[in-house]
Amino acid sequence: MAASRAAALGLFCAATLAPSAGAETLSDAIALAYESNPAIQAARANQRAIDEEYPQARAGLRPTVQGVGQIVYDQTKTAALPPGGESTSGAFLQFSQPIYSGGRVANAIDAATADVLAGREALRQTEIQLLQTVIKAYLDVRRDRIQLDIQKESVQLLKRQLDEANARFDEGEGTRTDTAQAQARLAQGETQLASTEAQLVVSRAEYKAVVGQDPGDLAPEPPLTQLPDAVEAALDAADQDNPQILQARYIERASAARLAQAKSAHLPVVSVQASVGYAGGVTPLGLPANSPFTNFARDVTVQAAATIPIYAGGLTSSQVRQAAERNDGDRMNIDATRRQVAQTMSSTWGELVAVRANLSAYQREVDADAIAYEGTREEEQQDLRTTLDVLNAEQELENAKLSLAGAQHDLYVAATGVLATMGVLDVSLFAPSEPRYDPAEHFKRVRSSGGLSPLEQGLEALDRIGPAAGPAPTRPAGR
Repeated sequence: MAASRAAALGLFCAATLAPSAGAETLSDAIALAYESNPAIQAARANQRAIDEEYPQARAGLRPTVQGVGQIVYDQTKTAALPPGGESTSGAFLQFSQPIYSGGRVANAIDAATADVLAGREALRQTEIQLLQTVIKAYLDVRRDRIQLDIQKESVQLLKRQLDEANARFDEGEGTRTDTAQAQARLAQGETQLASTEAQLVVSRAEYKAVVGQDPGDLAPEPPLTQLPDAVEAALDAADQDNPQILQARYIERASAARLAQAKSAHLPVVSVQASVGYAGGVTPLGLPANSPFTNFARDVTVQAAATIPIYAGGLTSSQVRQAAERNDGDRMNIDATRRQVAQTMSSTWGELVAVRANLSAYQREVDADAIAYEGTREEEQQDLRTTLDVLNAEQELENAKLSLAGAQHDLYVAATGVLATMGVLDVSLFAPSEPRYDPAEHFKRVRSSGGLSPLEQGLEALDRIGPAAGPAPTRPAGR
């Protein structure tokens, strides 16, 4: 996993064009969202909550100590004796040490471990989705601004064309039709300009929602220079590092451990309890006595207890069947997730290939339409072309420029989509100096909360003599 992520570092290179002074870069936007976006903050809090499952499970291997105090008043009344009563009280320190749970505790530890690992993959998927959202929002704003500039330039050209048509008409060299055609095309251009301005407002709002601030002067995004040569290589990388697939695998390991835990209910439970304290009678107030505590005596009790399940009314068998069905579902979900990821990869890769081919064609189209537009204008001056010919040439050039800007946007989005599906889209690729959030750091702080029992490791090994889910999942980092 780590190797494939490291290899992806070579997918990016520095931008070939230096951003203008003070311009906001894609790295800036990603770093800000990574640090402050509420969705990612919520996902991290959820992962910290999942981390607590591990020390809770390990607590089953550790002793419990509690203090107990009690006062009991017992009144007896018979026909032969006058009314009276007796008070007893005591204070005890009780100690209990689990010895063997039939595998319940060991399997709970394995389930918690798998839950922590599954949660980390869910968190990584949330981070990847956040990066995709930030990148798309950044590119949407840049695309809309580029297209807005193109359409503003087009409106200026159309206004100039209308002025020239009016001038020729006033001089008797043009027709009312030429003027009307120029007016209609200008109105169309102004309508498209207003639509693009409205779309830019929407894109700016989406950018602020995910990044946390309004977009400033956005610098060109860093170019993507390397991607897998074939979709097969991308699919292989996704199967090894896609967080959704890895999460599904860990979820299956957790349910397998819970299945083994359910089977453990058929086995006995052994524990040792000890109690030490004082108990005795209390002399009622108002009666002569040297001391109300003269009848107290120290009480020490040590016992080993074994609980052997004999009959549970079918509850245990039902719970085992239920856990087995859930594990079967989780195991099948692994294959379903792999198929879904493969479908997403194939679709995204196909889009990448198509847009990459279109981009080259759009660039050639822009170059050709620019030459055609200039030539048509010169021919119009020599009465070899009509006003409509010039308007059409201008429209074709504008459409080609808009298509080129859209294709550049779509190519970058598709490329990052491939990296995301591979599981290698990471904040360090864009903002290497941004401090990374490491979920293992929190786990290190809570893994041994409650202290360590000197018998803990041996008791865990003993508890694994019983139903097991197979090899325990890899311990979380920091264990």
